[in-house]
Amino acid sequence: MKYLKMRLNNIIMNNNLIKIGIPSKGRLRKDILNIFRKNKLKLTSEKGKRDLVGYISGRKNIKILYLHAREIVESLGNGSLDIGFSGYDLLMESEINIQNKINIIKKYPFGKATLAIAVPDAWIDVQTVADLEEIAFEFKDLKKKRLRVSSKYLNLTRDFLYSKGVTQFTLVKSLGSTEVAPFTGTAEIISDITSTGATLKANNLRVLKDGEILKSQACLMISKLSLRKSGIKKIINLLSK
Repeated sequence: MKYLKMRLNNIIMNNNLIKIGIPSKGRLRKDILNIFRKNKLKLTSEKGKRDLVGYISGRKNIKILYLHAREIVESLGNGSLDIGFSGYDLLMESEINIQNKINIIKKYPFGKATLAIAVPDAWIDVQTVADLEEIAFEFKDLKKKRLRVSSKYLNLTRDFLYSKGVTQFTLVKSLGSTEVAPFTGTAEIISDITSTGATLKANNLRVLKDGEILKSQACLMISKLSLRKSGIKKIINLLSK
């Protein structure tokens, strides 16, 4: 009987626990940690700065999880996180069933970047997506292969190109520095996220004149599965100030 009572108490505690996802690295993490400092929410952890689990001092019902920004979106969608900070680009790249389970609470003025189609500077005749369509057919007819597009944003890239009438291409999933793909021979062009364009320029790439796919920025998000959770509105109000 005592054991069952303890299990019941643990279940109740877990149901009331609010889990917040914060990016585990990068500039986005620093900017988001500043939000907590600004709102006088002191983050603590048992193992120091490298710990992937933390807490808010004085708030035992809140756990902080430091995850990859893409993983935060997935976890909000499946309900394993209640609140999370991530990029708008990653939300829109996720599957529609994930997007439908997440609400954006606030968009922040940092983490701004643009997802766009970029081609080698040497392709002087390719200035627009319409030009790209012609090149794609040339690849198919003359080289007997499809134009390859390297990206970490396969869904957004596919939808964008299809919407522009470009269909003769193959997507190549990027596992590292996407901008080097045209020079390693893994793809002819890329679709990548850029904030200043400096990295593209350094690798002799340029964005097509009408090649912008999406503008992104940091967002505060909540899982729709957690909307009725006890205490959720209070912490959301604090973080969205």
